[in-house]
Amino acid sequence: MSLGYVVKEGMAGIGRAKLAAFTSMFSLFIAVLLLGLLARLGYNGYEVAQSLKKSIDVEVFLMDLDERTTNELSDRLKEEKLVQEVSYISKDSAAAVFEKEFGSTGSSLADLKFLPASFKLNIDPDAQISQVDSLVNQIQSYRGVDEVRFNQQLLKRIEANFETAAMMGGGLGILILLASMILVFNTIRLTIYAKRDLIKAMKLVGATNGFIRRPFVVEGIIQGLIAGLLSVGVMFVTFHYLLPEYISELGILEWPFGRWYYLSGAMVLLAVFMGFWGSQWAARKFIKKTSISE
Repeated sequence: MSLGYVVKEGMAGIGRAKLAAFTSMFSLFIAVLLLGLLARLGYNGYEVAQSLKKSIDVEVFLMDLDERTTNELSDRLKEEKLVQEVSYISKDSAAAVFEKEFGSTGSSLADLKFLPASFKLNIDPDAQISQVDSLVNQIQSYRGVDEVRFNQQLLKRIEANFETAAMMGGGLGILILLASMILVFNTIRLTIYAKRDLIKAMKLVGATNGFIRRPFVVEGIIQGLIAGLLSVGVMFVTFHYLLPEYISELGILEWPFGRWYYLSGAMVLLAVFMGFWGSQWAARKFIKKTSISE
């Protein structure tokens, strides 16, 4: 059987059973679109969570130290794996910040330079709470460190909320995927049933099940390709035109990994795979059941 014949028959099959083909493509389109939207929103939620975690700094307040001891402590902090950046805030800088925050009311207190020098540490946003806790306890034991502070409760809340959202999103994605697989299977089965007379005729002239099955598989792949391209188009219009127009606060949400083709390609490939899988499964199961004597 030539490839040209298989492709031609697969495309012709869509025209012969328009309603079944439309139902199959529509179910694939909805499923892939929902999964794509879930992936894009989930990625942006992850980016927001990481951004919030980056804003959580660990502050290391120092005792009265000489310059050499301060530099040694700075070098030691920079060697920590979880620490991405170390910023030194002198007593003068701390006083200036205090005066800026409280205006003239705090200027007299700022002149007293009662605020200690400190280091501000930017922590790896991928770090877990337990790792940050361990780092804080370790730094607290360093000579010359008076106190270490970080917003543990905010970090715990960010992690807990993100884990909950990830579990819910993953569960919803699995349900959508399972539902779409069942829909694809049933719609391809209806397509085969609609063509049962043609299948019987082909078997009468000696066509094998594999020969009959291939055009149906190609038909499923074509349906998946069309559904995938449509879902990408709808998502592009939604995020680039509709949402910015009606919910301007959102703006244009970033594509995963900063590139449109990562998610778009994954959506098209998923739709093609689901079309292939559904048609292959249904064709194998129901073509064998289609008897010539029926």
